[in-house]
Amino acid sequence: MNIKTYILGPIDANNYLLTDSDEAVLIDCSEIHQEILKELENKKLKYILLTHGHFDHVLGVNGMREKTGAKVLVNKSDVKRMEESANIMQTFGVQGINTPTADSYIDDGDVIRFGNTEIKAIATPGHTEGGMCYLVDDKLFSGDTLFRGTVGRCDLPGGNFQKLSDSVKNKLFNMTEDVTVYPGHGPETTIAYEKKYNEII
Repeated sequence: MNIKTYILGPIDANNYLLTDSDEAVLIDCSEIHQEILKELENKKLKYILLTHGHFDHVLGVNGMREKTGAKVLVNKSDVKRMEESANIMQTFGVQGINTPTADSYIDDGDVIRFGNTEIKAIATPGHTEGGMCYLVDDKLFSGDTLFRGTVGRCDLPGGNFQKLSDSVKNKLFNMTEDVTVYPGHGPETTIAYEKKYNEII
């Protein structure tokens, strides 16, 4: 499996394109980006997996689905967050945003397959009600649940620090320490580093 990172959208969210053979998955979709479409010229984008429904991670899903035929998956508890996207963008002075929508829902323990790769979905509520992480072997795509040295904010609608703390300490920190973490913003890290230095400890 190959991973390419694209920093996109109004507040620089990490979008991750995973490819294996002639198939691909995109984790979060902040905008329609020509480099991603070029990378997909000889591949089928099967899924767009959303870590959560905040506007900066979902603004490109409608257009990317239209261009690729990919299925958009989100945890059902975050549909409300997706529905807020158009209104939030108006506060940035951007008009005419169509509300991002999902094709189906994903939940804790679900397994997504593409090429010869399996992705395990892990529910990590706290930053939002329906926050999800995605584990591929020793690679964790953590969305806005876990960052290098810190965790996602909990002061937005749907946020809950106690749930976030539980998600990080009792799910993510139980993984093997050599797991590489690919967060929703900022640089990569590892479970070992976060167990030692993260502010939530």
